[in-house]
Amino acid sequence: MTTAQLTVVLVASLAGALVKAVTGLGYPVIAVPLIALMLGVEEAVVIVALPNLAANAYLCWESRSAHSETRDLGRLVGVGVVGAVVGTVLLVQLPEEPLLITLALMVLVFVVVFLRRPDLSLSPAASRRGAPFAGALIGVMQGAVGVSGPVVATWVHGYRLAPTAYVHMVTFIFGVTGFAQIVVLAVQQQFTAVRLVGAAVAAVAVVVATPVGLRLRRRLAGPVFARVVLAVLAVSAVSLLVEALT
Repeated sequence: MTTAQLTVVLVASLAGALVKAVTGLGYPVIAVPLIALMLGVEEAVVIVALPNLAANAYLCWESRSAHSETRDLGRLVGVGVVGAVVGTVLLVQLPEEPLLITLALMVLVFVVVFLRRPDLSLSPAASRRGAPFAGALIGVMQGAVGVSGPVVATWVHGYRLAPTAYVHMVTFIFGVTGFAQIVVLAVQQQFTAVRLVGAAVAAVAVVVATPVGLRLRRRLAGPVFARVVLAVLAVSAVSLLVEALT
């Protein structure tokens, strides 16, 4: 891996990890498309997988006090693990462009709806019924293109949780589905020496950026936090469209 390629991995991971520490999401959504521009999607997915799991584990533990405020975690991660295994197996077989375009459009529709109806929320009954379908989509997208953040954030945002509970819930989901993805990647012998070097560089960026992001998150009030999440979702949707169309 060249110096230029490692620099891209480092910068992309710094940006993604900073946003993730603030909102609980954003690392793969930001890092994978940027790294993929130079190295390709499959390479980017594998490089980001390990540092992303570490970031999720840390942020989930850091926000564990809010675990009792979450909903439907069992349903989401149970089906999500199955979806992640299926999606990872299909990583080198599925055409990624239609998946990315569909995902981006779904996210943009969600952002528009919530901007027009800021009071819109998912009732416990509605979220319980929809959780298995959301979990399946989350898992498949995580495995197939390494980016499930827009789906997770879109669904969990409808729960209207406090910032700490929101971060705990999304990082819990990311962590479990991401672990399933890594197991399948390891079985497929996708973690080559070169990719592990890239993952190590990305991990350094995560360690540096995460404490900064945590300090920023603590300064955000509820409505401000919600707007930041929506902004990250909008940017992620645009980046996914760019990734699919270029």
